[in-house]
Amino acid sequence: MKFNSDKMAFGRHSTFALRYGWLSKGFQAVKSNGPKVFESDDATVFLGVGKNMVDSIKYWLRASQMTDPILGKPTELGKLLLSKQGFDPYLEDEATIWLLHWLIVTNAELATSWFWFFNRYHKPEFTGQELTTALIDFVNDQVTGKKKTASGTLKNDALLLLRMYTQSKGNTRTPIEDALDSPFALLGLVTQSAGGRSFQSRPQPRPELPLGILGFAVCQMFQAKGFVSYPIEDLMYSRDEFPAPGSVFRLTENGLVAKLERLIEFMPGVFEIRDTAGQHQLYKARDINPIEFIEKHYASTQEGKAA
Repeated sequence: MKFNSDKMAFGRHSTFALRYGWLSKGFQAVKSNGPKVFESDDATVFLGVGKNMVDSIKYWLRASQMTDPILGKPTELGKLLLSKQGFDPYLEDEATIWLLHWLIVTNAELATSWFWFFNRYHKPEFTGQELTTALIDFVNDQVTGKKKTASGTLKNDALLLLRMYTQSKGNTRTPIEDALDSPFALLGLVTQSAGGRSFQSRPQPRPELPLGILGFAVCQMFQAKGFVSYPIEDLMYSRDEFPAPGSVFRLTENGLVAKLERLIEFMPGVFEIRDTAGQHQLYKARDINPIEFIEKHYASTQEGKAA
Protein backbone atom coordinates (compact mmCIF):
# COMPACT_ATOMS: atom_id res chain seq x y z
CA MET A 1 0.00 0.00 0.00
CA LYS A 2 2.75 2.49 0.89
CA PHE A 3 4.64 3.85 -2.10
CA ASN A 4 8.27 2.71 -2.24
CA SER A 5 10.44 4.03 -5.06
CA ASP A 6 12.55 0.86 -4.85
CA LYS A 7 9.49 -1.26 -5.71
CA MET A 8 7.74 0.08 -8.79
CA ALA A 9 6.29 -1.74 -11.79
CA PHE A 10 5.26 -0.48 -15.22
CA GLY A 11 4.02 -2.08 -18.41
CA ARG A 12 3.17 -5.49 -16.94
CA HIS A 13 -0.32 -5.50 -18.49
CA SER A 14 0.81 -6.31 -22.07
CA THR A 15 -1.13 -3.13 -23.10
CA PHE A 16 -4.51 -4.72 -22.32
CA ALA A 17 -6.95 -3.02 -19.96
CA LEU A 18 -8.79 -5.27 -17.53
CA ARG A 19 -12.00 -6.53 -19.14
CA TYR A 20 -15.27 -7.98 -17.92
CA GLY A 21 -14.96 -11.70 -17.32
CA TRP A 22 -11.17 -11.77 -17.11
CA LEU A 23 -10.86 -11.87 -13.33
CA SER A 24 -13.59 -14.49 -12.95
CA LYS A 25 -12.18 -16.64 -15.74
CA GLY A 26 -8.59 -16.32 -14.55
CA PHE A 27 -9.46 -16.87 -10.90
CA GLN A 28 -11.41 -20.05 -11.63
CA ALA A 29 -8.52 -21.31 -13.77
CA VAL A 30 -6.10 -20.76 -10.88
CA LYS A 31 -8.42 -22.48 -8.42
CA SER A 32 -8.86 -25.48 -10.69
CA ASN A 33 -5.36 -25.85 -12.11
CA GLY A 34 -3.05 -23.93 -9.76
CA PRO A 35 -0.98 -20.75 -10.33
CA LYS A 36 1.11 -22.37 -13.08
CA VAL A 37 -1.94 -22.48 -15.34
CA PHE A 38 -0.73 -19.27 -17.01
CA GLU A 39 2.55 -20.92 -18.04
CA SER A 40 0.78 -24.01 -19.37
CA ASP A 41 0.80 -24.72 -23.10
CA ASP A 42 -2.97 -25.03 -22.79
CA ALA A 43 -3.47 -21.64 -21.10
CA THR A 44 -4.89 -20.06 -24.23
CA VAL A 45 -7.39 -22.93 -24.45
CA PHE A 46 -8.36 -22.75 -20.75
CA LEU A 47 -8.90 -19.00 -20.92
CA GLY A 48 -10.07 -18.66 -24.51
CA VAL A 49 -7.73 -15.74 -25.27
CA GLY A 50 -4.40 -15.13 -27.01
CA LYS A 51 -1.00 -15.51 -25.34
CA ASN A 52 -0.54 -11.81 -24.57
CA MET A 53 -3.98 -11.69 -23.00
CA VAL A 54 -3.08 -14.69 -20.82
CA ASP A 55 -0.16 -12.67 -19.43
CA SER A 56 -2.45 -9.67 -18.95
CA ILE A 57 -5.06 -11.69 -17.02
CA LYS A 58 -2.31 -13.04 -14.77
CA TYR A 59 -1.10 -9.48 -14.13
CA TRP A 60 -4.54 -8.02 -13.37
CA LEU A 61 -5.34 -10.84 -10.92
CA ARG A 62 -2.22 -9.91 -8.98
CA ALA A 63 -2.59 -6.15 -9.35
CA SER A 64 -6.18 -6.36 -8.04
CA GLN A 65 -4.99 -8.50 -5.11
CA MET A 66 -7.21 -11.41 -6.09
CA THR A 67 -4.11 -13.63 -6.24
CA ASP A 68 -0.87 -13.46 -4.29
CA PRO A 69 1.71 -11.19 -6.01
CA ILE A 70 4.52 -13.74 -5.63
CA LEU A 71 2.96 -17.19 -5.37
CA GLY A 72 -0.04 -16.49 -7.57
CA LYS A 73 -2.39 -18.41 -5.26
CA PRO A 74 -5.90 -17.10 -4.54
CA THR A 75 -5.98 -14.57 -1.69
CA GLU A 76 -8.62 -14.75 1.03
CA LEU A 77 -10.27 -11.66 -0.40
CA GLY A 78 -10.16 -13.22 -3.86
CA LYS A 79 -11.89 -16.34 -2.56
CA LEU A 80 -14.49 -14.22 -0.81
CA LEU A 81 -15.35 -12.32 -3.99
CA LEU A 82 -14.65 -14.55 -6.98
CA SER A 83 -15.14 -18.15 -5.86
CA LYS A 84 -18.17 -19.75 -7.52
CA GLN A 85 -20.06 -19.31 -4.26
CA GLY A 86 -18.41 -15.94 -3.57
CA PHE A 87 -20.12 -12.58 -3.17
CA ASP A 88 -19.85 -11.51 -6.81
CA PRO A 89 -17.88 -13.88 -9.08
CA TYR A 90 -19.15 -12.22 -12.28
CA LEU A 91 -18.81 -8.56 -11.24
CA GLU A 92 -22.56 -7.94 -11.38
CA ASP A 93 -22.58 -5.53 -8.42
CA GLU A 94 -21.09 -2.09 -9.11
CA ALA A 95 -19.69 -2.16 -5.56
CA THR A 96 -17.28 -4.87 -6.68
CA ILE A 97 -15.90 -2.55 -9.36
CA TRP A 98 -15.37 0.20 -6.75
CA LEU A 99 -13.62 -2.32 -4.50
CA LEU A 100 -11.35 -3.59 -7.29
CA HIS A 101 -10.56 0.02 -8.18
CA TRP A 102 -9.40 0.63 -4.60
CA LEU A 103 -7.36 -2.58 -4.54
CA ILE A 104 -5.55 -1.78 -7.79
CA VAL A 105 -4.93 1.91 -7.08
CA THR A 106 -3.52 1.18 -3.62
CA ASN A 107 -1.22 -1.51 -5.01
CA ALA A 108 1.70 0.89 -5.41
CA GLU A 109 4.18 -1.90 -6.02
CA LEU A 110 2.43 -3.62 -8.96
CA ALA A 111 0.26 -0.79 -10.35
CA THR A 112 2.51 2.21 -9.76
CA SER A 113 1.06 4.37 -12.54
CA TRP A 114 -2.46 3.85 -11.16
CA PHE A 115 -1.31 4.74 -7.63
CA TRP A 116 0.37 7.88 -8.97
CA PHE A 117 -2.57 9.07 -11.05
CA PHE A 118 -5.25 8.76 -8.39
CA ASN A 119 -3.12 9.86 -5.43
CA ARG A 120 -0.63 12.36 -6.87
CA TYR A 121 -2.05 13.77 -10.09
CA HIS A 122 -4.72 16.32 -9.28
CA LYS A 123 -5.05 18.29 -12.50
CA PRO A 124 -8.81 18.30 -13.22
CA GLU A 125 -8.44 18.56 -17.02
CA PHE A 126 -5.57 17.36 -19.17
CA THR A 127 -4.58 15.81 -22.46
CA GLY A 128 -3.09 12.36 -22.96
CA GLN A 129 0.26 13.98 -23.75
CA GLU A 130 0.18 16.05 -20.55
CA LEU A 131 -0.57 12.96 -18.51
CA THR A 132 2.26 11.03 -20.16
CA THR A 133 4.74 13.85 -19.58
CA ALA A 134 3.73 14.18 -15.92
CA LEU A 135 4.12 10.43 -15.33
CA ILE A 136 7.55 10.40 -16.99
CA ASP A 137 8.64 13.37 -14.86
CA PHE A 138 7.38 11.68 -11.69
CA VAL A 139 9.16 8.40 -12.41
CA ASN A 140 12.41 10.08 -13.44
CA ASP A 141 12.34 12.07 -10.23
CA GLN A 142 11.85 8.89 -8.16
CA VAL A 143 14.52 6.72 -9.81
CA THR A 144 17.51 9.03 -9.56
CA GLY A 145 20.67 6.94 -9.76
CA LYS A 146 18.78 3.84 -10.84
CA LYS A 147 17.86 2.35 -14.19
CA LYS A 148 15.27 4.51 -15.90
CA THR A 149 12.01 3.07 -17.21
CA ALA A 150 11.64 3.54 -20.96
CA SER A 151 9.43 6.51 -21.82
CA GLY A 152 7.51 4.32 -24.27
CA THR A 153 6.54 1.99 -21.43
CA LEU A 154 5.31 4.90 -19.33
CA LYS A 155 3.37 6.31 -22.27
CA ASN A 156 1.64 2.95 -22.68
CA ASP A 157 0.70 3.00 -18.98
CA ALA A 158 -0.73 6.53 -19.19
CA LEU A 159 -2.77 5.84 -22.32
CA LEU A 160 -3.97 2.47 -21.06
CA LEU A 161 -5.13 4.05 -17.80
CA LEU A 162 -7.23 6.54 -19.77
CA ARG A 163 -8.64 3.78 -21.97
CA MET A 164 -9.46 1.73 -18.88
CA TYR A 165 -11.42 4.48 -17.10
CA THR A 166 -13.19 6.25 -19.97
CA GLN A 167 -16.09 5.01 -22.05
CA SER A 168 -15.11 4.29 -25.64
CA LYS A 169 -16.32 6.64 -28.35
CA GLY A 170 -16.64 3.74 -30.78
CA ASN A 171 -15.81 5.09 -34.21
CA THR A 172 -15.40 2.91 -37.28
CA ARG A 173 -11.61 3.14 -37.18
CA THR A 174 -11.40 1.74 -33.64
CA PRO A 175 -10.52 -1.99 -33.53
CA ILE A 176 -13.34 -3.93 -31.85
CA GLU A 177 -10.98 -5.21 -29.14
CA ASP A 178 -10.03 -1.64 -28.18
CA ALA A 179 -13.64 -0.45 -28.22
CA LEU A 180 -14.66 -2.87 -25.44
CA ASP A 181 -15.03 -0.87 -22.25
CA SER A 182 -13.27 -1.96 -19.10
CA PRO A 183 -15.62 -2.32 -16.10
CA PHE A 184 -13.90 0.71 -14.56
CA ALA A 185 -15.38 2.98 -17.21
CA LEU A 186 -18.66 2.48 -15.33
CA LEU A 187 -17.39 4.48 -12.35
CA GLY A 188 -17.14 7.82 -14.15
CA LEU A 189 -13.83 8.71 -12.51
CA VAL A 190 -12.35 9.88 -15.82
CA THR A 191 -14.36 11.38 -18.68
CA GLN A 192 -13.44 12.47 -22.17
CA SER A 193 -14.39 15.80 -23.74
CA ALA A 194 -16.89 15.82 -26.60
CA GLY A 195 -14.13 16.40 -29.12
CA GLY A 196 -11.99 13.69 -27.57
CA ARG A 197 -8.97 15.96 -27.20
CA SER A 198 -8.91 16.22 -23.43
CA PHE A 199 -9.90 14.30 -20.31
CA GLN A 200 -11.39 15.29 -16.97
CA SER A 201 -11.00 13.70 -13.55
CA ARG A 202 -12.71 15.95 -11.05
CA PRO A 203 -13.72 15.46 -7.41
CA GLN A 204 -17.46 14.83 -6.98
CA PRO A 205 -19.75 13.82 -4.08
CA ARG A 206 -20.03 10.26 -5.54
CA PRO A 207 -23.38 9.20 -4.01
CA GLU A 208 -23.04 5.94 -5.94
CA LEU A 209 -19.92 4.90 -3.96
CA PRO A 210 -21.18 2.21 -1.52
CA LEU A 211 -20.56 2.84 2.18
CA GLY A 212 -19.34 -0.73 2.66
CA ILE A 213 -16.53 -0.16 0.15
CA LEU A 214 -15.55 3.18 1.69
CA GLY A 215 -15.60 1.54 5.13
CA PHE A 216 -13.27 -1.20 3.91
CA ALA A 217 -10.89 1.42 2.50
CA VAL A 218 -10.91 3.53 5.67
CA CYS A 219 -10.32 0.44 7.83
CA GLN A 220 -7.36 -0.53 5.68
CA MET A 221 -5.86 2.92 6.17
CA PHE A 222 -6.21 2.65 9.96
CA GLN A 223 -4.52 -0.75 9.82
CA ALA A 224 -1.73 0.43 7.52
CA LYS A 225 -0.78 3.32 9.78
CA GLY A 226 -1.69 1.74 13.12
CA PHE A 227 -3.73 4.80 14.06
CA VAL A 228 -6.51 5.11 16.62
CA SER A 229 -7.46 8.52 15.25
CA TYR A 230 -7.04 9.70 11.68
CA PRO A 231 -7.09 13.34 10.50
CA ILE A 232 -9.91 13.60 7.98
CA GLU A 233 -7.65 15.81 5.87
CA ASP A 234 -5.24 12.87 5.55
CA LEU A 235 -8.12 10.62 4.47
CA MET A 236 -8.81 13.19 1.77
CA TYR A 237 -5.31 13.84 0.45
CA SER A 238 -2.42 11.42 -0.03
CA ARG A 239 0.37 12.08 2.48
CA ASP A 240 3.52 10.27 3.62
CA GLU A 241 3.58 7.98 0.56
CA PHE A 242 0.24 6.44 1.57
CA PRO A 243 -2.94 6.49 -0.54
CA ALA A 244 -6.04 8.41 0.55
CA PRO A 245 -9.66 7.32 0.00
CA GLY A 246 -10.71 10.88 -0.88
CA SER A 247 -8.19 11.00 -3.71
CA VAL A 248 -8.65 7.41 -4.89
CA PHE A 249 -12.43 7.79 -5.14
CA ARG A 250 -12.17 11.39 -6.44
CA LEU A 251 -14.39 12.74 -3.67
CA THR A 252 -14.95 16.39 -2.78
CA GLU A 253 -14.04 17.38 0.78
CA ASN A 254 -17.71 17.85 1.70
CA GLY A 255 -18.56 14.60 -0.05
CA LEU A 256 -16.02 12.67 2.01
CA VAL A 257 -17.22 14.17 5.32
CA ALA A 258 -20.86 13.45 4.44
CA LYS A 259 -20.01 9.86 3.59
CA LEU A 260 -18.00 9.40 6.80
CA GLU A 261 -21.01 10.64 8.79
CA ARG A 262 -23.18 8.08 7.05
CA LEU A 263 -20.51 5.42 7.54
CA ILE A 264 -20.79 5.90 11.31
CA GLU A 265 -24.48 5.00 11.05
CA PHE A 266 -23.81 2.17 8.58
CA MET A 267 -21.66 0.27 11.09
CA PRO A 268 -22.51 1.66 14.56
CA GLY A 269 -19.88 1.68 17.27
CA VAL A 270 -16.84 1.53 14.97
CA PHE A 271 -16.05 5.15 14.09
CA GLU A 272 -16.86 8.60 15.41
CA ILE A 273 -15.90 12.10 14.30
CA ARG A 274 -14.37 14.47 16.85
CA ASP A 275 -12.80 17.91 16.80
CA THR A 276 -9.36 17.86 18.42
CA ALA A 277 -7.41 21.12 18.61
CA GLY A 278 -9.53 22.49 15.79
CA GLN A 279 -8.89 19.51 13.55
CA HIS A 280 -11.53 17.05 12.35
CA GLN A 281 -10.47 13.53 13.31
CA LEU A 282 -12.03 10.16 12.61
CA TYR A 283 -11.67 7.97 15.71
CA LYS A 284 -11.77 4.20 15.73
CA ALA A 285 -13.86 3.16 18.72
CA ARG A 286 -13.13 -0.57 18.35
CA ASP A 287 -11.03 -2.88 16.21
CA ILE A 288 -12.75 -4.39 13.22
CA ASN A 289 -11.66 -6.48 10.27
CA PRO A 290 -12.10 -4.45 7.04
CA ILE A 291 -13.77 -7.50 5.51
CA GLU A 292 -16.76 -6.97 7.82
CA PHE A 293 -17.70 -3.85 5.86
CA ILE A 294 -17.66 -5.82 2.61
CA GLU A 295 -19.67 -8.64 4.15
CA LYS A 296 -22.28 -6.18 5.38
CA HIS A 297 -22.64 -4.61 1.94
CA TYR A 298 -23.15 -7.91 0.13
CA ALA A 299 -25.42 -9.25 2.88
CA SER A 300 -27.72 -6.22 2.45
CA THR A 301 -27.58 -6.65 -1.33
CA GLN A 302 -28.64 -10.28 -1.05
CA GLU A 303 -31.44 -9.33 1.33
CA GLY A 304 -32.63 -6.77 -1.19
CA LYS A 305 -32.69 -9.38 -3.95
CA ALA A 306 -34.57 -11.83 -1.73
CA ALA A 307 -37.16 -9.20 -0.90
